[in-house]
Parts: sequence; C-alpha cells; structure tokens
Amino acid sequence: MLVRPSYVLGGRAMMIAYDREELASFVHLALEASGDAGSQVILVDEFLKDAMELDVDAIGDGQRVAIGGVLQHLEEAGIHSGDSTSVLPPHSLDPTLVFAIEEQTKRLGLELGVVGLMNVQFAVKDNEVYVLEVNPRASRTVPFVSKATGRPLARIAAMVMAGKTLDELDFHDVPSARHVAVKECVFPFKKLPGTDTILGPEMRSTGEVMGIADTFARAYEKALLAVGISLTEPADRERVGRRAFISVRDQDKPTAVLLAHRLRAMGFGIVATRGTAAMIMRARIPCEVMNKVNEGSPHSVDAIRAGKIDLVINTTVGAREVKDSYSLRRQALLANVPYFTTIAVALAGLAAIESAADLPRVRSLQEWSAREAD
Repeated sequence: MLVRPSYVLGGRAMMIAYDREELASFVHLALEASGDAGSQVILVDEFLKDAMELDVDAIGDGQRVAIGGVLQHLEEAGIHSGDSTSVLPPHSLDPTLVFAIEEQTKRLGLELGVVGLMNVQFAVKDNEVYVLEVNPRASRTVPFVSKATGRPLARIAAMVMAGKTLDELDFHDVPSARHVAVKECVFPFKKLPGTDTILGPEMRSTGEVMGIADTFARAYEKALLAVGISLTEPADRERVGRRAFISVRDQDKPTAVLLAHRLRAMGFGIVATRGTAAMIMRARIPCEVMNKVNEGSPHSVDAIRAGKIDLVINTTVGAREVKDSYSLRRQALLANVPYFTTIAVALAGLAAIESAADLPRVRSLQEWSAREAD
C-alpha cells in the first residue's frame, strides 16, 4: 500500500508499506506530517508493484493538445518522479503503448480545458496503462524536454496563455528524436552524514544533469559522468581487475545471473551474498561468497572500505531489509563506488559500461537540434 498525507509537496512523508506492521507505523508518521489536526487527511492507495512510470509534457490551447515529450523512468513506479532517471524518447516501450499514452494525454487535456502547459504521470504494468496524476501546470521536466527536443515549451505555453492558438504558432506534436537524452539526478547524500541513499516516494534530489548521445547506453554514461560517477575505472587504480558485489532480493535473483554473466564478460570478478551467490553459481558462473554485514566480518562493507569492490548492485524490499543494508549503501557512497539499488538501473549501468570503449562524441545543443531539423 502507498501511504501519503494530503496536501504536501515533494512527496513528503510518502511511504510504501509491505506488511500490516509497516502500514500502521507509516500512517502514524503521515499523520504527524499532516500538521494541523483539522486537515489530517491520509490517503491509502494500492501500490503498483514492478510497474514502469512515464511523464508526459504537453501544451493545450483549449481546442487542441500537442505533445512536447514522453519520458520513461528507469526506476520502477514508487520512486518520486523528481528523483528518477528519465529517458527521452522511451527506450524500451512498445510504440503502440507510447501512442496510447499520448492519445490519453490529449483527451485529458481537452476534458480539463488546459490552456498552457500540462504534465501527466502514467504507469504501465502488464501492458495496462494507469493514470497516476494529472497536473494542469508546468513540470520540472519542461527545461529538460525543451533542451532535448530543441522546442521552447515554456515560451510557446506563455504565448498560448496570452491568447495565441497552437495553430497560429504552428506547434504540433514534437517528433520522436533521432538521439537519446537522459536526465540524471544530483543528490546531497555526501554532505548529510547518516543519510541513506535508497530512493522512495519522498523527493530527495537537489539538481539534475543531462546526457545526450546517439544511443541510450552512451547517453546514460554521459549523464552519470556529469554527476561524478565513472563506470570505467577501478576504485583502486593500482590494482588490476575489477570486482562487482551483488546482493539482491529473491525476485531479482534470476536477473542477477544475467548481470553476473555480463559483468564477467567485461572482466569483472563476481562477489555475492550467500543466497545470490547460490543462484549465480548454479549457472556455472564463478562467484566468491561474502557475508552480509549482520553475519559478521569479513563482510561487504569491509571489502568496500578496503578498496576491493568496484561496483555494487543491491536491491531490497521492506523497511527491515532496507535498514539492514544501510551501511552497505553508505560505504559505497563514501568510497565513490558506483552502486545500483534497482535491477532496471543496474541493467542500464551495465549497458553504459559495455558502450564505454569509444570516446564520447561531444556536440552542442544547437548541433543536436540541427540534426533533428534535417
């Protein structure tokens, strides 16, 4: 269940409960965050587990709605949209689903009579499209979409609100780009001692960067470099060879085997906790078993602190498991070791490592826009 107080910004005090004990605890916390007793409204919704989330920015003039951009989130639904890595155009979604989402956005905009910018957040699960939220206003993604597409959405929306029509401005659906743009978030975790790096429904980012390239993998690599994360160099440059630590929840273990296979092909040695290691070794992939922190030294945090781990993949579910794995994520952050806390982002990270053999191509935004106009 998704528990959230009504009328808060940035997803404050929003939490995902996986059992009755967490639900009771989170409702209490949400009540505290609601402030004045007269406005203590708590919303409890079904949470769409393992769903894909999308953002759509569009402009309406009351008579017609034009699509500015459709962004696919790398993280599954449940991560605040302001903290999610976003990809434009969607890199792994069926084009028919993208078309359906665009049509639903237009119908919503016309029904609501939107004049100016609007943002709609969708979720897709088992090819079913769900509307999470409709905002008849500008979204934080508008500058990103404008830079990625070369279309000044804010200026066009302002002219529409001043009385112009989309037809007068000759503004139509923005064509799907030839290139790929990735928005990555900047977090203040290093400056806040004791802060956990795991993401959730409450927004925590303080900025964002953009990477543009001909492919998704290269664009993602550029975005990570812009936030100071290098996927191509060992943490200890004196040591030859790299090692990846993998510890994932049960439902992610089959994919962990795929991750281990790809990492080994790139020259990584594989280290994993017992349950994950058992699945990996069952696929005849060599793997070193390492203790969890609560199993005693030598454990994963010791190995990261000693500079023996160069990449961390760690997924958890439930408040207790998140708490138990906190020290792993924190030490990876302090040691500048790249870490991934969802399978989708780990897969994207591996694709970025695989594409990093060539030097990145640098172009200005104007050059990217000119390519689109050709």
